Amino acid sequence: MTSSKHAIILAAGQGSRLWPYTQDRPKCLLEIGGKTLLEHQVQALRDQDVERIVVVTGYLGHKVREVLGVRVEYVRNPLFVHTSSMYSLWLARDMASDGCIVLNADVLFHVGILQALQECPYPDALAIDFEAHLAEEETKVIVQGERVKALSKTLPQGDAENVGMLKFSASGSKVLFAKINELLARNHHQEMVPYAVNAIASTHFLAAVPVQGLPWIEIDFPEDYRRACEVIYPAVRQTQHVSLAPGEQG
Repeated sequence: MTSSKHAIILAAGQGSRLWPYTQDRPKCLLEIGGKTLLEHQVQALRDQDVERIVVVTGYLGHKVREVLGVRVEYVRNPLFVHTSSMYSLWLARDMASDGCIVLNADVLFHVGILQALQECPYPDALAIDFEAHLAEEETKVIVQGERVKALSKTLPQGDAENVGMLKFSASGSKVLFAKINELLARNHHQEMVPYAVNAIASTHFLAAVPVQGLPWIEIDFPEDYRRACEVIYPAVRQTQHVSLAPGEQG
């Protein structure tokens, strides 16, 4: 098993497609079940013994600090209006030298998905959902055996959907950040993290870790938020509480 003790949460985006929910807060601070989305993620990481968590902030980043305080570390993306998640990850590269988990801050997920990623025997891995409906908005993943071969929203078809959760070893991080450095030098500042991951997938082994039916959702639109509150969170609670000791139910 090659689990990671470090994590980077990418939370700099404006969440403009979630307006008006994000009018006065970043979407990572939307509340679901009495806690913010970001707090759910931090708790899941702590439940998996992740010791160091770095949150990359941007839009209304001071509000993230107000909520999480000293529970995590922070890196600020001052160019969040003109850049995207790949650039935010680049700013946190020093935190990934020993390997790390990378999370998009807009994903509500069952902790079992993170556990499966951590327990994956391969050092570098991506969480995927084989059962997802792949429409235009979803980041599609092509899988060959146990390996991720490609991922992009622009693929005409795919085998699974990208969950937005990665694990990289120290050596894998070097490969990823070398590629990001190359892409940024070519002015790809507005690309998302999957763009860089796709760029290395053909030559660098990245294991595909299926969610195995566990509930999760990426929250991009108001209907996603409503579904997260009304359907996904109750499903997470129903399936997750069985494996948690009293007092640990999030």
